[in-house]
Amino acid sequence: MLALVNARVVCPVAGVRPGGVLIDGGAIAATGEFEVPSDAVTVDCAGKTLAPGIVDLGVFAIDRAAFRAGGIVRVGLMPDQSPVLDDPGIVQRSALVGKPDLWIHPIAAATRGLAGEALGEMAVCASAGAKAVGTGRGWIADSRVMHRVLAYARDLGLAVIAHAEDGGLAAGAVATAGETATKLGLPAAPAIAEALAVARDLMLAEETGARLHLRQVTTAAALDLVSAAKRRDVPVTCGITPAHLHLSDIAMSDFRTFAHLSPPLRAEADRRATLAAVADGTIDVLCSGHDPHGPEAKRLPFVDSRAGMAGSETLLPLALMLVRDGLVTLDRLFALLAANPARVLGVGTGTLTPGAPADLMLFDAQAPWRIDGDALHASAGNTPFDGLPVQGRVLRLWKGGREV
Repeated sequence: MLALVNARVVCPVAGVRPGGVLIDGGAIAATGEFEVPSDAVTVDCAGKTLAPGIVDLGVFAIDRAAFRAGGIVRVGLMPDQSPVLDDPGIVQRSALVGKPDLWIHPIAAATRGLAGEALGEMAVCASAGAKAVGTGRGWIADSRVMHRVLAYARDLGLAVIAHAEDGGLAAGAVATAGETATKLGLPAAPAIAEALAVARDLMLAEETGARLHLRQVTTAAALDLVSAAKRRDVPVTCGITPAHLHLSDIAMSDFRTFAHLSPPLRAEADRRATLAAVADGTIDVLCSGHDPHGPEAKRLPFVDSRAGMAGSETLLPLALMLVRDGLVTLDRLFALLAANPARVLGVGTGTLTPGAPADLMLFDAQAPWRIDGDALHASAGNTPFDGLPVQGRVLRLWKGGREV
């Protein structure tokens, strides 16, 4: 037995309270105030915050050291791997490679090779360990194919994790149409490309009854569609990264390729709409979008550079800014970071309720530091937040009651 005591305990279900967590056999036995068994090993948390380990939904690369530093114990691995996660053998190897310290939940390709044409082997991939199916970085343009994907996933009890951006409008674009893209002379797509894709996928999800998770929704128009669909009880959830909450397309000025993301950064009005959507519950999941790229992919002209950012180590401090600004409570934040993404993947974790897996992190919410891309543990430090002062450091991490 392990007793973590003298902490501020945060649970998306039970709220925030003083006390600790008792771990027995890899599972949580008690939380809050409890009598410490005589045979338990005791850890004094010194008043720091004890919370569920982060479940990062939708990473593009496995960075064990970076995940550990960021308090991440489980990840939903995107199908855009080499080779693509469309084969049961590849899915099974991906699911096993991180254990016991890190649990990888593969997201199987919805279509073979992510080509958007023939359906992937969803059933056999699910039996091999896939916890969802996904469209990857791209949108399935053929509505008939997407309808079949949703219907098949529904029958298997799997969520479909979709990239929502109309491929016809967004093809070749690296920015959102607007003043910044015009000044820089960058190929751009109108923000409505996202809303068009969201509208179609929502209608298909409503018609099939399938669970749809829109990995990133970043515009006001698309968020309005999601909110309306939720009011109609469409089984949809959506996520976002800190970049789209804290940065607008102005961050791309001077052709900063670290701010070349997918979907691209939006106008300030859309950024403010995303913050409101976090506050009102429209957005369900906060993820890192971890997609590290080195100098060979980023030190290029903006149009030629790869989209993506290293986000796992900065997810917690950037998320804590939402609590600081009064947009969410601390327990709601960990619903966004742990409980809700776990629910999308169908895994029983993300809370500190008795019986749940003992996946926990201890962090100092007040610890100040400055984000330095060169000092990150990730395989590359391409963060658009380089140089930003933040607060919040992970101190210790446990996976299944075992300290990582």
